[in-house]
Amino acid sequence: MDLIISAFLGIGLAAAVGFRIFLPFLVMSLAAQFGVMDLSSGFDWIGTRAAVILFGTASIIEIMAYYIPWFDNLLDSITAPLAMVCGSLVMASTMVEIEPWIKWTLAVIAGGGTAGLIKGTSTTTRAVSSVTTAGIGNPLVATIEAIGSIGLSVLSIFIPVLAVLVVLVLVLLIIKNLWRYRSSP
Repeated sequence: MDLIISAFLGIGLAAAVGFRIFLPFLVMSLAAQFGVMDLSSGFDWIGTRAAVILFGTASIIEIMAYYIPWFDNLLDSITAPLAMVCGSLVMASTMVEIEPWIKWTLAVIAGGGTAGLIKGTSTTTRAVSSVTTAGIGNPLVATIEAIGSIGLSVLSIFIPVLAVLVVLVLVLLIIKNLWRYRSSP
């Protein structure tokens, strides 16, 4: 049962990384600081005061950067591959007392894959917004992504089963839209 809850927690946080790289780390760091969340061996540094300051600063910079026209699209190209790496790390950090080969296999496939799928979709959404609104709609996209990242991170820590259901709905919507786009003439 611990493996399943750890996996749900990790998948939810990895999806949140797909929206914003540093916000889920900040939420995890705060949760570990307050004893709400246990971190896997080797990831204890995430729960330190220094990490809270680092992730807090990085989160503020990241959020502000997404409100700069044209820079938001450039940032997406940088953070797309980074999201998969960070999604894997977030998932691995939640897998407490699990064999390393299981931890890292799940982390790379489920964590990295989920973060990459969400990030790819958000990057596409921003690109469409840039083209259709000349970038005027991008701050709305950035706001929704930041709220989604914070909300999904908090939900993952406190109600991981519900977080996975939200992620599942997001993935199904993504697949439905891809299918619809692919089927259109």
